[in-house]
Amino acid sequence: MAGCQTYDFEPVDPLAIAQTTKETVITARGSKPDVMLLVDTSGSMTLPVEPEKTVNGVKVCHGKDDQGRDYVCGESLPCDTSVCPTRWSELQAAMGPFLAESGKLVRFGLTTYPAPITVASPSVAQLCAPAAAGESVRVIIPTSLDSDEELQAHANNLNTVLQAIPNGGANRPRGGTPTSGSLKFTGSLLTSDSVDRPQIIILLTDGLPNCNDLNEYSGRENPQACACTVTPSTLCSAEDSPYERRGCLDKNASVAEVEALKARNISTIVIGFGAETSAGAGPQVLNEMAGAGGFARSCRADIDCGAGDTCDVATQLCGRAFYQAGNQVELAAALKSISERLQPGEPCFIPLDPSQLPSDPALIVVYINGERTLAGPDTWAVGEAGVRFTGSTCTRLEASRPEDPISVEVRAIREL
Repeated sequence: MAGCQTYDFEPVDPLAIAQTTKETVITARGSKPDVMLLVDTSGSMTLPVEPEKTVNGVKVCHGKDDQGRDYVCGESLPCDTSVCPTRWSELQAAMGPFLAESGKLVRFGLTTYPAPITVASPSVAQLCAPAAAGESVRVIIPTSLDSDEELQAHANNLNTVLQAIPNGGANRPRGGTPTSGSLKFTGSLLTSDSVDRPQIIILLTDGLPNCNDLNEYSGRENPQACACTVTPSTLCSAEDSPYERRGCLDKNASVAEVEALKARNISTIVIGFGAETSAGAGPQVLNEMAGAGGFARSCRADIDCGAGDTCDVATQLCGRAFYQAGNQVELAAALKSISERLQPGEPCFIPLDPSQLPSDPALIVVYINGERTLAGPDTWAVGEAGVRFTGSTCTRLEASRPEDPISVEVRAIREL
């Protein structure tokens, strides 16, 4: 539901009564958000979420190479996700329930980045290519679907596509994290009127943004300003290295792209997944992006923000603006919080503060599109927390659209 609310306190008779007016413009249908999932499929997504996990005393994420040397499974030597879950397998496990619960609420699309890599020995430029038209857009946002059933079926199909991306093999997650360029491209996919239909990008990443060949910093020219994101870090400063700029942290350009999206009324929700986003430069980078995205984590008290974080009760925002997760359970919890925020308001109920409710329900007056409407089984009734619309009146409110909104005005007259 999209709409605006105004509160006006007008004394009808200063000696006898005071009148509280609450006016709501309801556009219940036709405004489900467009939500593009921008999912990081860089090589680090194949890393185990718990590298030192043991089962019966055996480190199940470790193995031996041909020369008997110990290694931790990852991109080149895939993990057995049945015993050693990876970031990618955990993401897949968490996304299924999220899409099943949220599919009917929004119009989902799926874009992955970097651009899919189809060659066996890719160049650095290919490993760093941002999302672009073609295979990066795995599922487009459906512009012709709107019913709950159609949108849920679409979300189920999106989940099937996401689950089909393997943890190992030719089509596995590979490459770097070209966040700024991928955000820019994803914004070009959101073109409908954001005034009538909210536009949102959910960025889910496990690494720091890099891969910008136009990065303002150069590891060779100004190594102190370049926070190198590749290993070994000497790759950023080596002569003629392809990582001279691509390897440097790309924070400023990524934040700038989020700000540019917000200027177009496109919000960005940021989810950090994995160790790189929870320590070092990760929290600062993702926090700035989430703060600029206009969809920072909200709260009413410290408990809403989780351990180690606090709530600013004045702004009702958590100190950490982005969602952080390290495994399937934490990611599922973050996605559930996002799902709750994406749910539209209930058009058939207008809450009122208890202090605004009169002792006698007969002192509640309702106007719909300027016409006074009496209480009744087919119109509305007063409850403990506000006014609930019923019958054909509720149906009418649910069927309203941005181009044909309905103005609902509730006046609560209370005795002084």
